[in-house]
Formats: sequence, C-alpha cells, structure tokens
Amino acid sequence: MQAILCWAAAQYIRLVWLTGRWRIEGEGEATRIFEQGRPLIIATWHGRLLMTPFGWRHSAKSHVLVSAHRDGQLIARTLAHFRAQTITGSTRRGGTDALRKLHRLMQKGGAVGITPDGPRGPRMRVSPGIVQLARLSGAPIFPLAYSARPRHVFETWDRFILPLPFGRGLFLWGAPMTIPREADDAAVEAARRTLEDRLNELTNRADAALGQPQIEPAPSLPATAR
Repeated sequence: MQAILCWAAAQYIRLVWLTGRWRIEGEGEATRIFEQGRPLIIATWHGRLLMTPFGWRHSAKSHVLVSAHRDGQLIARTLAHFRAQTITGSTRRGGTDALRKLHRLMQKGGAVGITPDGPRGPRMRVSPGIVQLARLSGAPIFPLAYSARPRHVFETWDRFILPLPFGRGLFLWGAPMTIPREADDAAVEAARRTLEDRLNELTNRADAALGQPQIEPAPSLPATAR
C-alpha cells in the first residue's frame, strides 16, 4: 500500500509540473557551485517539500535528509521516483549520527537537502543542526521556497501545501549563507535566526508574487528546547 501511495504521489507531482506554468528564479549560484564539485546545503520548509524535485535540476544527484518516522519513509519512497537519494536521521538534538553521515557525504561534494523545521516542527522555525552542518563542512546554505496557485493548505503542523494542476508556480532561491568554522555558540545562534528570517522572507515573497496569503510561523521554541 505504501508503494502504491508513493507512486501515485510521484505521478501527481509530475502532473502538477507538466500542466502548470512554473518559473525558477535565482538558482544560478547553486548550480555553479554544484557543477564545480563543491558541497552545498539546500534548506526548504517541510510544508513546501512536495514540488522541490523540480525546483532543483540536479535532484537525481542529490541527497535529502528524511526522518525515521512513517512520514519520512513515505517521503523517501516518493523521492525515489525522481532518483533522489535519501539519508535517514535528524539534525535536531540527539541527531549527531545524521550529522556525521552528512558531513562524510559532503566531503565528496554534492548537494544535501534539509527541511530545518522537520520532522515535527515548530513550523517555519530553523533548528540549529543545519547551521552546525554548514559550520563543520564549510558548505553554503541556500534557502529555497516555492508557492503555487491554486493550492490547498492542509491543517497539519507544517501547513503542508498541495499545488493543484493547471495552475502557476514560482520557485525562489535565496543568496547563500556561509558559517565560519570558528563560529561560537552565539554566532551559530545568530546564523540560525538569519537563515530563519531569510527563508521566511523568501517564502512570503513567493506567496505575494502569486497573490496567496502568507502562512505564519509557529511560536518558536526556547533555546533550551531546540
């Protein structure tokens, strides 16, 4: 049943892409770094994950971090239809094994996709793991957001967006962020907040460009809980 559901989801994603009018803006710098064989990290919100295989032309040569939970495995099986490879784990507290795996992978170059508010939220709030990975690897973080019209927004924790066929869509890439290896805890926290602000600003710009209402972030966790 899972295999059938994931196959159907992949076909739906293709249908939305092929019947819609989609634009991709600002991906040039990420493509240049990737084609030079250097590592990079792509950050996108969990609720905007569905169409990302088409927002990054090198998805088939990239890895995506997914959770070990049931929804993460459904995502992994769906992404497999686009030849994207997945790594199971989390960059949140206790996710050191996932960070090690990602760091080893990025030493060989390539792109890694992470939803910094997944797998459980809070919505549109960055956990520090992605910043720590960028600090250790030296890889830049590229924010990526999309919006679509028409769409359905589910009442899930992440306000998951389902674009509908025969519509319009827009992918926006943000400027890269690089975290110095010598960054201390205060600098890491400042970078985390900056990435969160940039990704939310990019998301709001994409929604505004298509005349869609903004989706508000959930209340942030205190630093001790992240």
